[in-house]
Amino acid sequence: MRIGRERHRKAVEGLLRSRPVVALLGARQVGKTTLGRAIAADRGKRATFFDLEDDRDVARLAEPTLALEPLRGLVVLDEIQRRPELYPALRVLADRPRTPARFLLLGSASPDLLKQSAETLAGRIAFHELGGFDLSEVGSGALDRLWFRGGFPDAYLPRTHKDSHKWRVDFIRTFVERDIPNLGIQIPATTLARFWTMLAHYHGQLWNGSELAGALGVSHPTVRSYLDLLVKTFVVEELRPWTENVGKRVVKSPRIYVADSGLLHAMLQLPTPSDLLGHPKAGASWEGFIIGQLRRQLGVEPDECYFWRTHAGAELDLLVVRGKRRLGFEIKRTDRPRVTKSMMSALDSLALSELTIIHAGKETFPLTNKIRALAACNMTAAIRPLR
Repeated sequence: MRIGRERHRKAVEGLLRSRPVVALLGARQVGKTTLGRAIAADRGKRATFFDLEDDRDVARLAEPTLALEPLRGLVVLDEIQRRPELYPALRVLADRPRTPARFLLLGSASPDLLKQSAETLAGRIAFHELGGFDLSEVGSGALDRLWFRGGFPDAYLPRTHKDSHKWRVDFIRTFVERDIPNLGIQIPATTLARFWTMLAHYHGQLWNGSELAGALGVSHPTVRSYLDLLVKTFVVEELRPWTENVGKRVVKSPRIYVADSGLLHAMLQLPTPSDLLGHPKAGASWEGFIIGQLRRQLGVEPDECYFWRTHAGAELDLLVVRGKRRLGFEIKRTDRPRVTKSMMSALDSLALSELTIIHAGKETFPLTNKIRALAACNMTAAIRPLR
């Protein structure tokens, strides 16, 4: 089975036409190298690929300016987070007249974690995030498979659930034992693995740093730094609360989600779909999965996405704000969605343009003039990117 990543490919190609440096960022093993090599292959001899985990390529870049300056066309630097000392040379090369070469950087850490890249290449670099497979790539008929296995190619594609589960378990171990230390971050692998597993059990809940810090025997700032690290390496996501003054006391702690549903299920020790469906976190898992799919389908950034919850009990799973538009989404793992008092409160208090209930049934239909029930299997056809 081959699944193309054409939407991401076109986005990166467009950025390369307008910027001298483009960073393609995402979690380890999500497909950045495959996409980078495909883009380079289109250019034939006018592309050069460096793998910064290969000692031979690292040796070629011992004097980065001397090695990179003669190159023309596209230069791809894979796993750029391993060689931050390249950024000053890239800044000089990006400023050359007529831009004889453009640089595609592939990295497994966010710009916030790689502060030197953001500072050294400011004004010269554009960023594009590559996630795992989504519904627009695998098709709505594969929704349950994508939910259970997650979007990492090597987790989604195997023939059996057993093989997929093993890959995900191995990924988690490798991530904490090798990938994090390779970023120069010294946290005991057992501590980080335990913290990440604890987050899996908090998936979809409010962040409670004090409780987690107590369980791990560390300070609140320390446990917060663990969370920030997992967010900045794309394996955990925070959904911020909407705190605009709407005359109600609102919750101000973020919600925490394991970014990939397949990794969540591996950490919860759920090797088969039947194990998942019988687990208490099935509903929260479904909610996080659908929120992730909505974000990609709408083409919105994390800072355009919120949840809303009042101390009186009214809440909304996802609020998307772009300019003056406000879209609300409720996610219900049911085939009988209905309008609730909480939804009506959100519609009124947040001045929503519309509210959509994403549900697990097969039918899509209006519930009121501003509320519709949308089957999750119809999301790719019914949800259009925001302009």
